[in-house]
Amino acid sequence: MLATADEGEQQLSETVRIARDLIRINTTNRGGGDAEPERPAADYVAAYLTELGLEPQIFESNPGRASVIARVEGADPELPALVLHGHLDVVPADPANWSVDPFEGVIKDGMLWGRGAVDMKDMDAMILTAIAELLRAGERPRRTVILAFFADEEAGGELGSHHMVEHHPELFEGAATAISEVGGYSIDVEGTRAYLIQTGEKSLDWIKLRARGTAAHGSRVWQENAVTRLAEAVAALGRHEWPLNLCDTTRELIDELAAILGEDPTEVGAEDLVMRLGKGGGFVHASLRNTSNPTVLTAGYKHNVIPDTAEALVDVRAIPADQATILEGVQRIVGDDIEIEVVHSDIGLEVPFGGELTDAMTASLQRQDPGARVLPYLLSGGTDNKALSKLGITGYGFAPLRLPADLDFPGMFHGVDERVPLDAIDFGHRVLVDLLRTY
Repeated sequence: MLATADEGEQQLSETVRIARDLIRINTTNRGGGDAEPERPAADYVAAYLTELGLEPQIFESNPGRASVIARVEGADPELPALVLHGHLDVVPADPANWSVDPFEGVIKDGMLWGRGAVDMKDMDAMILTAIAELLRAGERPRRTVILAFFADEEAGGELGSHHMVEHHPELFEGAATAISEVGGYSIDVEGTRAYLIQTGEKSLDWIKLRARGTAAHGSRVWQENAVTRLAEAVAALGRHEWPLNLCDTTRELIDELAAILGEDPTEVGAEDLVMRLGKGGGFVHASLRNTSNPTVLTAGYKHNVIPDTAEALVDVRAIPADQATILEGVQRIVGDDIEIEVVHSDIGLEVPFGGELTDAMTASLQRQDPGARVLPYLLSGGTDNKALSKLGITGYGFAPLRLPADLDFPGMFHGVDERVPLDAIDFGHRVLVDLLRTY
C-alpha cells in the first residue's frame, strides 16, 4: 500500500511517510544469500513510480531478490544521463538491543526511527518524492535520470548492482555520473556547518584466515593447535596500526578543515584535525589509513577435541591505490603459515572534487543552506557506485541531510536506535529537487 496521509499524519511530509513505509518492510540482509527478500519493497517502489506515469522494471537475481529500474527522460536528451540510486536491503537489527521496534517506523522526538532510517530508506524516499515533485508539476529533470533501487548492497551487491551491471548493462546506457548514499550530510566543524560530499571509496576485501594443525584429545600437551595459531594471527592483525596514508581526497579535506579551523596543516597533524569534526570525526578518521578488522571466528566442535582447522573472517579496507598490495601486507602480519582466502573483493574509487556535478551539488546545498561549507571526503565503506564504475559511470555519495551538531549521525550506520530528523529528510528532498532541475 502506498503512503497516504490520514488525519493523524497530515503534518508528516510525503517523503517521511514513504521512508516509514519502507522501514516497515523488513528487508534484512544477513549475507551469504540469507535475507528477507527485497521483492515487497521493490513492488512498493514500482507501484509508486507507476502512479507517476513511469514504466519501472523489476529484476530478480534470485527468487525475491529484486531490484527496480526506471528511466525518466530529461528536458535535454543530449546531456549524459544521471543514475540516481539507492538500495532496498538493510543490515540485521536485534530488537532486544533497541528502545523501539526496529521495523515499526516509529516517529518520536522529531525523528524517524528504524532500521534503514539512515542506511538508506530515507534516501530512497527522497529520490522518489524528488522525481514525483517534478513530474506532478509537469516538469522534467534537466537531463535523463535512471532511477535504480538495488537489492543486496549490504552483502556486496552480487545479487543487486553487480548482477544488474553484468546482465543488464543496457539499462544504464548513456549514463556518465551517479549519485547515491553516504555523502551530502552535515557535520559540525567547531561551530561551522559543513557538508561532506563523498568523492571516493576505499577498496573492499572480505577475507578468511585459516590456520591448520593436527586434531587431538583436549587433554594432550599439544603444539600443533590450529586455534592457538589462528588466535595469534588474529591478535596480530587486529592490533596492527597501518600507517597514515593520505590520498588526493583526504589531502584536500585536511587543507579545507585547516582553513576553517585557522590552523596550519603542516604543523597540525591530519588525525588531530579530523578528530575536531565532533561526531563525524570517528567516521572520517578511518579514511586516513588502511584497516583490517577481524569480525567472525570459527573453530572446533567439542570441548575435549583439539580441532585441526580454525578460521576467521576479516574486513579489509584499503586506500584505493593500495588495494593491489594490501593482502601482501596482511600475509606478512599473520605469518606464512596462515592461509588467506578472498571471499569477496571490490574496487576502490576516487574522483576529483570538481566539475559540473560537484559544482551543482554544492550550489544546491548552498541554496538551501546559505553560507555552508562543502568538503570532499573518502568513504571508509562502500556503495553500489563500485558496480556502476565498471560501466564507466563516475559515482558520488550525496544523500543531503542538514543535521543537528550534537547528533552522532555516522554512528547510526548499522548502529542501534538508528534514526534521522524529520526536517533533515525534508531538507534532502528539497536539495535533490533543486539538483535535478539544475544539473
